[in-house]
Amino acid sequence: MDKICILCVDDEPDVLRAVARDLAEMEEGFPVETAASAEEAKGLIGEILKRGDRLGLVFCDHVMPGQNGVDLLIELRGWPGLQGTRLVLFTGQAGHEDTVEAINRAGITRYVAKPWERELLVRVARDELTSYLIESGRDPLPLMRYLDQERLVEYVRRRNRVDTGQ
Repeated sequence: MDKICILCVDDEPDVLRAVARDLAEMEEGFPVETAASAEEAKGLIGEILKRGDRLGLVFCDHVMPGQNGVDLLIELRGWPGLQGTRLVLFTGQAGHEDTVEAINRAGITRYVAKPWERELLVRVARDELTSYLIESGRDPLPLMRYLDQERLVEYVRRRNRVDTGQ
């Protein structure tokens, strides 16, 4: 089965290390990739897709040199192979207008403020990846220990009711 990756984009090396550390418990099921710029992120996404893997979740900072995070997320929304990828604005510096633009044009599903708590980051990742798997129609059971198990059990129950005509 192809892998479903998590990507964190931030120009601060300490932030990238902290995110990778905080999401380490999910690494076996969802490899965590990091990029220090929008350009690096686009190259890495191209590699992920080329090897046949998927990108399930992107955490992206807003204020970065070169292309900012909101513009990157808007661009990624239109990329082939990224339909359904969950996009999270991950920043402490996006203004109200930037955040609204990210919601309206990029379709972000969450905003995580810096600094963050590890438990919040893991909860957001679990929730967003659960949604990604359910919406993509993939079998979530092999990855269940990394996901929102309560939501998955309900999803499987509903799916089974539909399949059996109940």
